[in-house]
Amino acid sequence: MPKGPNVSPFHQPTEIARSLEKKMFAAEDFAVSFSNGPRENSLESSEEGSLDSELSKDTSWIMWFCSLKGNEFFCEVDEEFIHDDFNLTGLSTQVAFYEHAVDTILDFDIPEGELDERQQELVEVAAETLYGLIHARFILTSRGLQLMLEKFNRADFGRCPRVLCHGQPVVPVGLSDTPRQNTVKVFCPRCWDIFSPRSRSHCTLDGAYWGTTFAHLFFHTYPDRIPVRNKETYIPRIYGFRLHETSEEVRRNRGEHLNNGANANNA
Repeated sequence: MPKGPNVSPFHQPTEIARSLEKKMFAAEDFAVSFSNGPRENSLESSEEGSLDSELSKDTSWIMWFCSLKGNEFFCEVDEEFIHDDFNLTGLSTQVAFYEHAVDTILDFDIPEGELDERQQELVEVAAETLYGLIHARFILTSRGLQLMLEKFNRADFGRCPRVLCHGQPVVPVGLSDTPRQNTVKVFCPRCWDIFSPRSRSHCTLDGAYWGTTFAHLFFHTYPDRIPVRNKETYIPRIYGFRLHETSEEVRRNRGEHLNNGANANNA
């Protein structure tokens, strides 16, 4: 019988060993690639964190304040305007901790230990009040009006709730120029009426931070933003019939029943 080829007794084990080596190298490569993944992610996250920290450092007090939820009605007052003492005339008597409040708004450091924790809280409140009063003056300037125009064009102040005004953008208006008298309202240039803001956070803002002049000076400056008044009015009806002028509902709405009652008493 012919003999087969000579086969080394170690040939088969060697093939198995080589196969195991390949599997080991593949496992090592997978482990390395797996470990590199999280490292890259950790580097990316650390880089993002450093960017966030840099952004927070670059954010001024004014930018921070205007970015707070509920402060959308405010625009960012230019620091140059605040640096001019003439623009702040008379405000020192209306705000406690006035100097510290100005320093807070302009990001000037208050010496450590000069204020206790309670006083620091009062300064923060004073800074917000002072900024509001400065804001009321700034938005009457050409620069301030321009910034408010941009917000009006984006409808940042909301829209008229009256159905027949068809979503007309509004502007904030105060009922008094004196602080702590009334909350801010919104003025609609289509129906020429005022309403309370829709957001609860806006309903708590002091109307003096916009004052009685801004809304009307705004449309005097930008007359092209004044829409045509909608002459359409709502007509109340009962079973499709319009209420008569002499009906009780119409007379009471006009206050005629009060006059009739007064005349009856005089008689």
